[in-house]
Amino acid sequence: MLDKIRVFKQRFDEVSDLIIQPDIIMDQKRYVKLNKEYKDLGQIVDKAKEYETILTNSEEAKEIIADGSDAEMVEMAKMELEECNLQIPKLEEELKFMLIPKDPEDAKNVIVEIRAGTGGDEASIFAGDLYRMYTKYASDRGWKTEVENSNEGTSGGFKEIIFSVNGADVYGDMKFESGVHRVQRVPQTETQGRVHTSAATVIVLPEAEEFDVQLDMSEVRIERTTSTGPGGQSVNTTYSAIKLHHEPTGMIVSCQDQKSSHKNLEKAIKVLRTRLYEMELAKKLAADSAKRKSMVSSGDRSAKIRTYNYPQGRVTEHRIGLTLYDLSNVINGDIHKIVEGLKLAENTERLKELGEAL
Repeated sequence: MLDKIRVFKQRFDEVSDLIIQPDIIMDQKRYVKLNKEYKDLGQIVDKAKEYETILTNSEEAKEIIADGSDAEMVEMAKMELEECNLQIPKLEEELKFMLIPKDPEDAKNVIVEIRAGTGGDEASIFAGDLYRMYTKYASDRGWKTEVENSNEGTSGGFKEIIFSVNGADVYGDMKFESGVHRVQRVPQTETQGRVHTSAATVIVLPEAEEFDVQLDMSEVRIERTTSTGPGGQSVNTTYSAIKLHHEPTGMIVSCQDQKSSHKNLEKAIKVLRTRLYEMELAKKLAADSAKRKSMVSSGDRSAKIRTYNYPQGRVTEHRIGLTLYDLSNVINGDIHKIVEGLKLAENTERLKELGEAL
């Protein structure tokens, strides 16, 4: 463990020197990357200092006990040693997980796409419930959300909604939400009180920054149309809606959420760049066996990952076998226990696959 810590300390000192170099500061891409590494390494170094202090205290306590010349000091040393023996395993466990190489994507903002699946109007209502769940979770984390595009359902909710989430380490937490979410409840339109099962698909993409994807706008055909959906002043009368056609891939992105054509174009380009980045990222992940085998990976979007059962007030996270009888709080944004459980499962699996012997 101490040898491993020394390597991270050396790298921390290197990065500390690098981020004040003028040529690094001028290179925005590298500067941002090194700043993030500096912050992450700083957390490890702080935890390592705490661990080394406890080890030192433990050794000093053992020496006093071995000396045995001062009965009062020996008694105090025994209490100190007992406290150290409780803290050392805990700190070692924390350090093990901190020393796992981090996914560079984890620090990124995200684009979330929620689409109603099977279940008709009830699926759209459920998609709206998921959107509210994520916005409340984001607010609790101090993150900012912004709708990029939406298509409302006929009885409420959304047939589709795309929104961005900006903040610290968003993808690292939100990536686990990709997959099929299933709800079991009596729909508002059900007159006989029968429980129905509906579903919605969630896709979480790490938001691409400009230096991640070089988007050639000469390969993008821009189509301007009037907005569809509910009316209102100017919404359906001006050509503010944007549809982008990316010729090389055939990818189409639409945005009509803003009244301004310019703002819709900006948002559509952001979503297009993110989807293109995700295509490249998917190729890298396909070659990464540790990622591919991970039971909590975000690769299989058709996998049923979670069930929200209203009659029983139950939420079941199928990937890790976690069941919480706390549906009302979960659907109101309190998904912290689920996210932490998934992160722990992934990190435990990565430790095994990386063969860490710390």
